[in-house]
Amino acid sequence: MGVNYGCDRVRFPAPVAAGARVRGHGLVLRAEEAGGGVQVTVRITVEIEGSERPGCVADTISRLFFE
Repeated sequence: MGVNYGCDRVRFPAPVAAGARVRGHGLVLRAEEAGGGVQVTVRITVEIEGSERPGCVADTISRLFFE
């Protein structure tokens, strides 16, 4: 089971124009034991085609529980 625990840093370095092509990717920053499961922090980056700066960078936190 996975639970969205929230976001820890959310930034919007560049505006995204309507109709712009975007893509996102994630990078696992941390994984640690917490509350009987694993807490994972993933940095999600949304890139804008043709722009040097991303449209959004967010560190998401999730808790995963295994049986």
